[in-house]
Parts: sequence; structure tokens; C-alpha cells
Amino acid sequence: MEDPKDDPTVNPRPAPSPLLPAIDATAYGRLPAPASHTAAELDTLLGLLTAQRRPALDSVTIGHSRDDASRAAATAFADAWLATGHTVLAVVDWPEQAASWLRPAHRLTDPGPDAFVIAAAPLGWAQLARRLAHSTPWRPDRTFGFASLAEPAATALAGDGVLDGVRGASPDGSTWRIEHGWTDTFPPPVPGAAR
Repeated sequence: MEDPKDDPTVNPRPAPSPLLPAIDATAYGRLPAPASHTAAELDTLLGLLTAQRRPALDSVTIGHSRDDASRAAATAFADAWLATGHTVLAVVDWPEQAASWLRPAHRLTDPGPDAFVIAAAPLGWAQLARRLAHSTPWRPDRTFGFASLAEPAATALAGDGVLDGVRGASPDGSTWRIEHGWTDTFPPPVPGAAR
């Protein structure tokens, strides 16, 4: 007879912790700090969110880490998004290290936005994404970001499949999308070319 403690219906195993083990956080060495955003990057990011969608996206929450480049990118996006007549429900920041990541995860998702826009350092983003996936209704396919989110180490640290569907813009105006743990990049549109 099977031991009842091994039966998952009698004694369910807890889900693995969303917290990134300290050893993993240092596995990739020092990760690059976010660079200042460019006008092309901001324009492309706005274009990704305003591309013909059914239903159209209106409300966003914006998340950013506390470094100067991420803060400036988040502010620039908020100003541009509001200028187009859309809605910013919340702007949420977080430190690079946090005890559980639960508070910023809930602040980002609780307003129930149409989409999420992120400007962040790779390590903090990976840790927050793990918490978002574990504890909230967040969906990566509704998440858009600045170039620092495309850092391969962030994708690996977030965990298998956590960031699949996240897309964003690069400094040159090109776009990227994370799928199956890989980041695919797409060139910027050629000026004057038919879309």
C-alpha cells in the first residue's frame, strides 16, 4: 500500500518558491545596467502598443527599477502615453533586491491594466517576473519593455517560459520578442516602405 504522505491528494506539495536562490542571482556575474532610452526606442514601443489590436489597448501600468535610466524611460513613456489620450493606472518601482517581491507585483497587476510597460535592470526584472508569474494574474504576452528586458540572462533567471511573449523595442528602433526562452529580434521598418 502506498504511503499517504506520498499521495499528492492527501499531502499536496507546495509550489516551488518564486524567489530566486542567491546562488542563481550571481550565476551570470555582473549584469549590464540599463542604458538611457532613445527616441527611436520610445517611438517603437509606443507603436507596439498602439498597433491595430482587437480590442485596442488603453490602460497600462508602468513598472521600473530605481536606477536613473529606467526611471527616465518610465517617465518618458508615461508622458507620451498620456499625450496620446491613453490611461496610466499606476507607476510602480522596485529595488534590485526585495524580501518577497509580492508588494510591487500586486501594485503592478491590481489595477487590472490592458498592458504592462517595463523599464528595468535585468536582475530585478527577473525576480519580479518570477513573483508575477507565481502570485498574480499577470500575462507576459501583455507585457512590453525597453531594451534592457531583452537581456538573455534575465530570461534565463526568470525561469523556463516565464517571459515567453514579452516584447519590446531596442535603441535603433528594432523590436524583439521572447519565445521558448530565446529572444528574436526584428529590424526596424524601412522608411516609406509599405507595411
